[in-house]
Amino acid sequence: MDWHTLLSAKRLGLEQYHRDHPENRSEFQRDYDRLVFSAPFRRLQNKTQVFPLPGSVFVHNRLTHSLEVSCVGRSLGNDVARLLVGRHPELAATYVPEIGAVVSAACLAHDLGNPPFGHSGERAISTFFSEGRGQSLCHPQPDGSCLTAEQWEDLTHFEGNANAFRLLTHQFEGRRQGGFVLTYTTLASIVKYPYASSLAGTKSKFGFFTTEEDTFRRIADELGMRRLQDSPLRYARHPLVYLVEAADDICYQIMDIEDAYKLKLLTLDETRELLLSFFDDERRQRRLDTLRIVADRNEQIAYLRSSVIGLLIGECTRAFVDNEEALLGGTFDGPLIRHISPRPAQAYARCSELACERIYRSKDVLDIELAGFRIISTLLELMLDAVRAPQKAYSQLLINRVSSQYAIRAEGLYERVQAVLDYISGMTDVFALDLYRKINGNSLPEIS
Repeated sequence: MDWHTLLSAKRLGLEQYHRDHPENRSEFQRDYDRLVFSAPFRRLQNKTQVFPLPGSVFVHNRLTHSLEVSCVGRSLGNDVARLLVGRHPELAATYVPEIGAVVSAACLAHDLGNPPFGHSGERAISTFFSEGRGQSLCHPQPDGSCLTAEQWEDLTHFEGNANAFRLLTHQFEGRRQGGFVLTYTTLASIVKYPYASSLAGTKSKFGFFTTEEDTFRRIADELGMRRLQDSPLRYARHPLVYLVEAADDICYQIMDIEDAYKLKLLTLDETRELLLSFFDDERRQRRLDTLRIVADRNEQIAYLRSSVIGLLIGECTRAFVDNEEALLGGTFDGPLIRHISPRPAQAYARCSELACERIYRSKDVLDIELAGFRIISTLLELMLDAVRAPQKAYSQLLINRVSSQYAIRAEGLYERVQAVLDYISGMTDVFALDLYRKINGNSLPEIS
């Protein structure tokens, strides 16, 4: 793979109009702006990150998480670009100096496809088809329609990353061709798993649904991404995916620790020690000296958190540049966070272990997962029954409630199932809960 082809400002859906704009605002900055002003991005403010949506104590939601990941991604991209141009001066005349803008935009988009209720929403959708009542769809339907093996793999391995690529590229009803009409490079930079669902394996990770396979192939081939397999389709990652992934890894791990402290799942001493453990003796002592003059406990944790993020940005930047050849060759193994120096790597691993023990298995987190499973499973069951038997009166009531942008009345069974998933995965936690209550007769609209 080559930087000259990997970085392109060509836009999906507007290929025939591709040209270099003379304005100061780059095409990749335009991507960022389009995402910020979009409705799916705004809806992230009411989607769970890890902890339930805040009451009196603020914790991160999908929106604040995405904004923070974008900031870290911009720093990573800018630092990498500076070092790459220093190593290869001829790249100064290419889009390499714009890597920070590309990564920043891709970070904004990386969670757009996640359904409500955090990662439990993804699991709820997948297991509805693999273990729940959705299993009936793997058999021929009364009207003779059936799903292909590849389409069934899409459903049983439902993945937020693949759904984000669909959301950004699919031409929904009444929308223009190309979806969000983002640049090829920004789109490629969000696909963490550039292969078909039939290769998802036990981790249920893949990069695009069968309906978007041709779109991804076109983008990947245009950018010169290395193809590893033709059928089922598999590519090596675009190198900038590693920076988007690193920004996400840094933010969710460190910010979850800070949120856990605010919610009193971790003590002040535990949190301070976790964050201080990233530093060698000299840098640790400097931070301890600073903490002595910072009286506010929350500010102490915020200071240490920002110091750790800065350290990890430097470490991941170094790992990227040191492994440039492997990244371009498509042979780099694992995320960048696994290639950092021993001390911060050990500290990061300890944070991960503690997060699993004390955060992700906490009562509040498990409660939101249980609620999410129940709500999403119920909505899926009712909506899928409706699109399979649209002639029934109750089916019509449900179908008429769905926005016209979703192809809920499409001829093909898979297209109707995807329309249901588009509708439900786009919901906020609050909207999904409200619809669930209304369907179950526990809430009625107010009539003024």
